[in-house]
Amino acid sequence: QVQLVESGGGLVQPGGSLRLSCAASGFTFGSYAVGWFRQAPGKEREFVAGINRIGGTVFVDSVKGRFTISRDNAKNTVYLQMISLKPEDTAVYYCAARADLIKSNYYEYLYWGQGTQVTVSS
Repeated sequence: QVQLVESGGGLVQPGGSLRLSCAASGFTFGSYAVGWFRQAPGKEREFVAGINRIGGTVFVDSVKGRFTISRDNAKNTVYLQMISLKPEDTAVYYCAARADLIKSNYYEYLYWGQGTQVTVSS
């Protein structure tokens, strides 16, 4: 059974940090690219960052310099480290997996997690 399980979300003050985790099971994780997406109320799901099977990364401009993405294939886990968080980063964050290349369109991802809420507020 394929599963992606996100964790690490929560409430943080502006300027704070969080690390999200995405734990995968049920498929050949090391062969898949993983993307992080986010969706705020009333907005479309947005690509945030992605990492391919060999560690190449892509970021949306709004998070460059603040977010990093990494993977530990031995643990079947991808991490999204977020620093200098802003209120506009508030959203439900989802991880998703697809074979081969990183894509920024959510409909190109096969497997999805259930999401974790990130709230940036004072």
